[in-house]
Order: sequence, then structure tokens, then C-alpha cells
Amino acid sequence: MKHYQNLFKQTAIYGLATVIPRMLSFLLVPLYTTAGVLGSVADYGTVSIIFSWFVLFNVLLSYGMETAFFRFFYKENDSKKVEGTAAIALIFTSLVFVILSFFGQKQLATLLDIQDSHFSLVAKILALDALAVIPFAWLRANGKAMRYAIIKIINVALSLSLNIFFLLELKNWVKSDSWYDFAIRHQFEINYIFVANLIASSITLLLLLPFYRSCSYRFDFKLLRSMLGYAWPILIAGLAFAINETFDRILLDKLLPDDQSDIQIGMYSACYKLAIFMTLFGTAFRLGIEPYYFKQAKQENPQQQYAQILEVFVIIGSVILLSVAVFADFIKPFIVRSESYWEAMWIVPIILLANFFLGIYHNLSVWYKITDRTNYGLMFSIIGAIITLGLNFWLIPIIGFKGSALATLSAYGFMALLSACIGAKYYPIPYNWPKIVVYLVLSTTAAFVSFYYFRGVYIVGILLLVLFVAFVGWTERKNLKPLKFIIINRRST
Repeated sequence: MKHYQNLFKQTAIYGLATVIPRMLSFLLVPLYTTAGVLGSVADYGTVSIIFSWFVLFNVLLSYGMETAFFRFFYKENDSKKVEGTAAIALIFTSLVFVILSFFGQKQLATLLDIQDSHFSLVAKILALDALAVIPFAWLRANGKAMRYAIIKIINVALSLSLNIFFLLELKNWVKSDSWYDFAIRHQFEINYIFVANLIASSITLLLLLPFYRSCSYRFDFKLLRSMLGYAWPILIAGLAFAINETFDRILLDKLLPDDQSDIQIGMYSACYKLAIFMTLFGTAFRLGIEPYYFKQAKQENPQQQYAQILEVFVIIGSVILLSVAVFADFIKPFIVRSESYWEAMWIVPIILLANFFLGIYHNLSVWYKITDRTNYGLMFSIIGAIITLGLNFWLIPIIGFKGSALATLSAYGFMALLSACIGAKYYPIPYNWPKIVVYLVLSTTAAFVSFYYFRGVYIVGILLLVLFVAFVGWTERKNLKPLKFIIINRRST
């Protein structure tokens, strides 16, 4: 029992440390979209494109070594050798990247279509983040969950505080107006964002230095080959996932006319953040439930519980989808502050549903994780990336950012469908598909009707939400009886 208590405690801590960094991008949206903070909507589009490259390069520069470190840390008898080999490999590749980015700065900046000054800061941040990969993995492998979480939270707090300081407070500190006007003319507001990230990443790495001081630096080339062999499918899957998550911004930049691309990307990226409610729900649910999946796999006939878990996820996710769609216009001024971005509000229900399907996909993925058929996870990610790329190339020139939203929905929806169909063959789980499909169809229809046909008419949206919740309550009345008994019992005691 104590073992499971410790497991739950560490899972909760790691979940918090994972969700909070995701919240950072959400918390910064009101700052970036407040009129006068950045120069224009196009500036926020530029920032969004650069952060999209961040995601891709983070995957490339870690090249699956974090997961490989965990695998071989527990597999090999000599964990010190694993630590040293992984650390030296990441140090070497990070140094190579720094050297290449220094001597090839202009060429790489041109290739990525970002300014030299932005790229110089981004390259430094990427290198620092790559050097933090193995120390963070080492903390997790050694059960130092609290230290891991504290350092992650410090990074987020620093980044948020420095963004606020540089973008809001610094102008009050500058005595010479001409100096600040000069900075604005050179779009230094964008640079401030990456200066803030650079400082936060530098301090984070300083906090992780105890690992580098205690590391034995024992290198084994044969072990490295084995680790790289294990890591490369993870690298491919990571790149495919990064394409699904962020490549739409990059393609919008490439496929739209120059005078439209940054503006559309800025609007699209800002309104995309309104789906954070579904994203955070999916992430928190997955982090909390994955350890339970593996624990229950050892029990007799765990499939029934897996089926019930998906039903719970779909019910809660359906309520979130419909609620955000109904109240999107009420919520938006608190998150996307300037009206200049609101033209892209059309995408909100689409992206909410896309992230809902992604959460369903993660729940369905239990079958290939339990049966050690993780190659299917790689295949699904690649197929999703192909759909994302194909539909973006087709739809962006026709309907702009709306095409990117539809591509994301199509990719995640097809991945969930494919996983459900193939999983039924290799690891049958008695999902109540008729009930699940009914909940999905009803909540999606109600969300789309409320948003696209009765937007702002809250009486209609609220009525649809109440009717849906009442229908779910009536359908689940048998399952709710034990919960009602528990609540009454607790009150009586």
C-alpha cells in the first residue's frame, strides 16, 4: 500500500510539473495580445512561428535520449555508465549545434525565415534546454520528484515574470525615450520575449549543475549505439507529433502571401489558445490515469475498467467542449485581449474537438502500450503527420487558417479511429461505442449549433448545455447511484 501511495504522490507531482509549463503559454496570451504590448498582430504571428520551430528543434536536439536514458538506466547494471554516456552525447551534440548556429547563423535564419537577432537568441535557448534533458531525466529516475517539480515551476515563474517586466515595466525604467523608440523600431519587443526565455533557461541549467558535478562521465560507445537504436523511433514519433501540433503555423507562413501570413498566424495562434481548457483536461487525465493502466494490466480482466475510463473521459470532455463553445465570446476578452485577433474565433470549436479526439486517442493507446506494440503508436503519429501536411498544403491556399484547423481535426480524428479499429483486433476492450458515439455527436452538434448559428444568444447555448447534461445524467443514472450513496454516507458521518 505504501508503494502505491508513493507512486500516486510522484505521479501527482510530475503531473503538476507538466501542466504548469503548458499553462505558461496560456498565461502569456493576454500579455502578448494586449494592444500596445507587441507592435501588431503580425508580431505575435512572428513569435508563434518561432515557437513552432522551437518544438521541432527541441525534438531534434534531444533525439529520443530522454526515453532511452530511462530504458537503459533500469536495464543496465551500471547506471553510472548510462548517465555518463547519455550526458556526454547530449553535451557533444549541443556543442555541435551551437558551433553550426554561430558560423551558419545567416544561412539558418534565412532557411527558417526568421530574423538573425531572433535566431541568435533561439539557438542559445535550444542548446541550454538540450543540456537540461538528461539532468531532468536523472531526477525522475532517482525519484526526486519534488526537486524536479520545483525547478520546472521556477523556470515557468521566471519566464512569466521576465516577460511581464520586459514588455510592460521596462519602458518605465528607461530614462531616454529616444533609446526606447530605437528599440521599438527594430522590433525589440519580440527579442525581449526570447531574452526572458534565455535567462530562465540559463538559471534552470544552473539549478541542474549538481548532476553535471556528480556525473562520472564514463562513456561507452557500444552502449551509445544501443541507446541510439532504441531512441530513433522515438525521435521519428516526436517529429511526427511536433508536425501535428505546430507545423500548421510554419505552413501558413510559407503558403500565404507575405502581406497576410503573419497577421493570419497571429490571429490563429491567439484564438487557438482558447482550446487550452480541453488540452489541460486531456493532459491531466492522461498523466493521472497512465500509471493506473499499467497497474491494472496485472489484474484479471482489466479491460472492463479501461472501457469505463474512456466513458468518463468522453462525458467530461463533451461537457468541456459544449461549455467553452457556448461561452467562448464571454471568455475571449480575458484571454485574447485585443479585438484585432478575434477574426479567427471561427476555429475555436474545431480546435476544441480536435484536442478532444487527441485525448480519446491517448485513452485508446492503452492497447498498444500494454501489449508492447508501440510501433503502432509510431505508425499512427506518422499517418497523422501525413494528413496534417497534406490537408494544410491543400486547404491553406483556399481558406487560410480555417484549413489548418480542419487539418488538425482530421488528423487527430483519424488517429483515434485507426487506433480503435486496430486495437479491437489485438487487445479487445468492451467499449460501449453506441453510448460514446451518441455523447460525441450530441455534444459536437450542440456546440456547433450554439457557436455557428446562435453565437452570443446565451439563452440558446445554456439551454443546449443544460439539456445535454440532463441527458447524460439520465443515461448514467445507474452508475451515479453508488456515488450518491457515498456522498450521503459521508454527510451523515
